[in-house]
Amino acid sequence: MEKFTILCPCCEAALTIDSQTGAIISSEEKKKIHGSFEDLKGELGKQKELRDNIFAQEMSSVKDRERLLDEKFKEAMKRADTDKDKPYLNPLDLD
Repeated sequence: MEKFTILCPCCEAALTIDSQTGAIISSEEKKKIHGSFEDLKGELGKQKELRDNIFAQEMSSVKDRERLLDEKFKEAMKRADTDKDKPYLNPLDLD
């Protein structure tokens, strides 16, 4: 009976497969390497800092967004007042 071993691309487990039937004979999960508590704590601190930076950046963009939308609205109102005399041209009617 011939058998071969394949590494799973997702979980990196070693699968032993029978070549004639295609059935999985055995599987062996990849050993997980656990870091020290201090390493994990440091990594969580970095992730928290990154989240805080992203949150602050989004908050500033939301504040700026309101001002930009207000300016765009005022500009559109000015254009609407100046273009009031012109009839609306539908782009589909230009064919």
